[in-house]
Amino acid sequence: MKYPKKILLPFLCIAMFFNANAQKKESTIEFNFGENSSKKSGVIINKTIGYTEELGYGFEFESGKNVIFDKKSISAQSPFYFSVKLPEGNYSVEIVLGGNSSTTTTVNAESRRLMLREIKTAAKETKTERFIVNVRTGKFDTNNNIRLKPGEISGLNWDNKLTLEFLGTPIIQSIKITPVSKIKTLFIAGDSTVTDQGNEPWGSWGQFFPNYLTTDVTVANYACSGLALSSFKSGNRLEKILYLMQAEDYLFIEFGHNDEKAKGEGKGAWGEYTTLLKEYVTRARKKGGIPVLITPTQRRRFNTDGTLQPTHGEFPDAMRKVAQELQVPLIDVTNMTTAMYESWGDEASKKAFVFYPANTFPGQTKALADNTHFGSFGANEVAKCVVQGIRDLKLDIAKNIKSSVPNYDPKKPSQFSDWTVPASARVEIVKPDGN
Repeated sequence: MKYPKKILLPFLCIAMFFNANAQKKESTIEFNFGENSSKKSGVIINKTIGYTEELGYGFEFESGKNVIFDKKSISAQSPFYFSVKLPEGNYSVEIVLGGNSSTTTTVNAESRRLMLREIKTAAKETKTERFIVNVRTGKFDTNNNIRLKPGEISGLNWDNKLTLEFLGTPIIQSIKITPVSKIKTLFIAGDSTVTDQGNEPWGSWGQFFPNYLTTDVTVANYACSGLALSSFKSGNRLEKILYLMQAEDYLFIEFGHNDEKAKGEGKGAWGEYTTLLKEYVTRARKKGGIPVLITPTQRRRFNTDGTLQPTHGEFPDAMRKVAQELQVPLIDVTNMTTAMYESWGDEASKKAFVFYPANTFPGQTKALADNTHFGSFGANEVAKCVVQGIRDLKLDIAKNIKSSVPNYDPKKPSQFSDWTVPASARVEIVKPDGN
């Protein structure tokens, strides 16, 4: 397809950005929105442009129809997506918010990683917000690839672009993207309770965790639904993490839900699970990294007296023993989520999980009742547990927790009625892999 010069010119700007980036790591590309944008630099977006590989930027999922163009901004009352083709790396994203009316803006990056939560601007007020996003593909070490699942291949985490989702009542004046060459990275290895769940109504703590951190650190969440320590390793995810890891980077490790299913000689909590935990820890340390073990989130299963049934058997104890033997920092999310669920009680705790009557979502003919996988509210509560665990351990990365984040007591969790973050536009009623 051929494009007129006025369309190709911005595309050439992006090409120049990529070329400059190969030589200069702090090159920046800027998108300025509005019918009469007075900006003389960057790419001016004054009409709806759908994303294409050739152009390298634009609105996604036909969401451009939700956008209203003003003189120097765009606004929307429904979610919209804007993508930019980018090479793998970490990026600083700076967004200028605000306009003629009051707004509330939530921004997700890639597969629903919460980056800005309900930022409010008054009429005529302008705010500049910045966050860090890890953009990645499955390739590494020239000839090797992560073994991605079909849902990941069709998702937003492992493609060749950065996708931003705008929710609430946003007014956006500009987006500025700058590659960040050196930054402390917090890698995450885990399963469906940890991964970036791409679609509503599912959620995991890993995708809400970045919202609690400063712009001095980036989160690279390699977790995937249905994986155990063994399949995470055999799928080359650990190999890519170690390939990229620099001294003083972190590796957070949470497994258990799927490891429990392995049967046979040498399996179980004190067999392969323990052996692989030690391997992850040892290999991360050889790279100069800092491993942190996280015991698995509890399933929601109550006794008649209101206490929670322990469903993970000896696996949390096995992880605790590895932590003690190898002197590894450990965040006991098993204990924290037990206290959290029991504080809510049997009925109220359903609000933290995916419990919805039939016909809540398009195509959902049967009720959803999942006692393992979280909704957004519950996933965010678990993220707060992890943040508190970092503080309690006095890890060096504790200084990268935003000063505005209060301490969290899992015995006094938040209530669902306080959760006002808007839902993403993308919905999938099929349960994630794993249990």
